Amino acid sequence: MKCSIPKGTRDFLPFEMARRNYIFDTIREVFKVFAFEPIETPSLENLSTLMGKYGEEGDKLLFKVLNSGDFMKDVDFSQDYHKVAPKICERGLRYDLTVPFARFVVQHREELALPFRRYQLQPVWRADRPQKGRYREFYQCDADMIGSESLLNELELVQMIDLVFQKLDVSVTLKINNRKILAGIAELVGAPDKLVDITVAIDKLDKIGLENVQNELRERGLSSAQIAALDPVFQLSGSVTEKLDSLQQLFQNIEIGQKGVAEMRELFSYISESRISCAVELDLTLARGLNYYTGAIFEVKANGVSIGSICGGGRYDNLTGIFGMPNVSGVGISFGADRIYDVLTELDKFPADLSQTARVLFINFGKTEQAYAMRCVALLRRDGISSMVYPDAAKMKKQMDYANRKGVPFVAFVGEAEMADNTVTLKNMATGQQQTIAADAVAEIVRQ
Repeated sequence: MKCSIPKGTRDFLPFEMARRNYIFDTIREVFKVFAFEPIETPSLENLSTLMGKYGEEGDKLLFKVLNSGDFMKDVDFSQDYHKVAPKICERGLRYDLTVPFARFVVQHREELALPFRRYQLQPVWRADRPQKGRYREFYQCDADMIGSESLLNELELVQMIDLVFQKLDVSVTLKINNRKILAGIAELVGAPDKLVDITVAIDKLDKIGLENVQNELRERGLSSAQIAALDPVFQLSGSVTEKLDSLQQLFQNIEIGQKGVAEMRELFSYISESRISCAVELDLTLARGLNYYTGAIFEVKANGVSIGSICGGGRYDNLTGIFGMPNVSGVGISFGADRIYDVLTELDKFPADLSQTARVLFINFGKTEQAYAMRCVALLRRDGISSMVYPDAAKMKKQMDYANRKGVPFVAFVGEAEMADNTVTLKNMATGQQQTIAADAVAEIVRQ
């Protein structure tokens, strides 16, 4: 049998896992200093939880899990797919972490104090076409605040984005828009009922270009006049204030658009008063294709790297209402760990020593020396120093080749003389320097 894995999934070697954990640890530490609490949810959710939350295209990308047992005996497969699917699939792999989080909040409402700040680092699955930067199984690192409408929450998300990418040493641009502004634009061009169609189409602007977006809008039922009316809006130029002033004029009689402009003025005033180092832009073409967003929306791209969004999110006013808990507003962001990995790899930004498995390797000369070496290793491990004894009394060359291949910085030798004097002969593999020292002094030297 030929060994393989499904397309869009990946194995991770030890050095890759060390790099991934570096990303996870960096993001987790930022979440913690902003006082977010960890939770986890199951990989499987009921399809009734997932369906209808991501838009028509999102629903197509859900991995559905067949029911167990003899579930097909009473199914009429001549029926339409949408009637058959619920009878053979009651569960699916989660598409993101936000909808399961909304379900979690409703299910555990008596145990949570609102506003609630949670973070979650778990894999999600999408039946997408695999390509560079796009996988069928990938990790998301989410942080959400729920139970508060304050725009200070959006500011904190901006600050978190800024701090994470500072720590990762990646130059990024944060783009911000507001779904209320997009709703105002849809109303402005006389197509308020086409908001979802407009946002789904323009969300692809960077991927397929203006002409293809216009063609898609036409296919979705917008007239040529309505499509043409969108162009001046998305070509507004100038500072954030100038763009918002222009929109204010356009939205004179459109209440939802005016509210979106007011929210953006408030948020950008907070940002201007904060020490944000990354570039922050108001991007009126930013749409975020997910249907549940209702306010501010965010997207982050790495400068100088041809990879899509590496972080995104937004405000959702009533996602919990779908599950029976209305009028609870939330806002959150999601860091795409797999795309961040690709960015750090392309920019060569990973620390050099991440893949190191051991600081010290003790050469194995036989049973007696092995017992002495194991006692030395036990002392080093108590001091938090990664160390090991080569498991077999193999030829010296084989053991030294192993140390070189694993990038071990120090190799230790113990023979009759060292055991008699309670010492260790330690070799620095980078410099070639070799010295004999007291066994209890090894930790101090290898830690430097």
